[in-house]
Amino acid sequence: MRRKGLFTLVSVLAPRAVLACPVCFGQNDSPLASAMNMGIFAMLGIVGGVLVAFASFFVYLMRRASKAAEAESGSSGNPAPSRGFTPADAGPYAPNV
Repeated sequence: MRRKGLFTLVSVLAPRAVLACPVCFGQNDSPLASAMNMGIFAMLGIVGGVLVAFASFFVYLMRRASKAAEAESGSSGNPAPSRGFTPADAGPYAPNV
């Protein structure tokens, strides 16, 4: 607790020492300011890329679900006739009933 109080006291008494970057001083054309801007753009690019990938995954799922529903409903125009389930469909391990 004592260190926090000392840091606060030093920060209040020497405000020039705690400024964040040259942009705070008004030097917005310094190399540090341009590097900071490039870092911000890089982070925005990564976040944007993740959001685009997330959205495209859900678009993929919607398309796949609509194709599966279309195939299930038999929209090909000529659905196969259903003949029911027979014991031969169960394979060799079907119980004898």
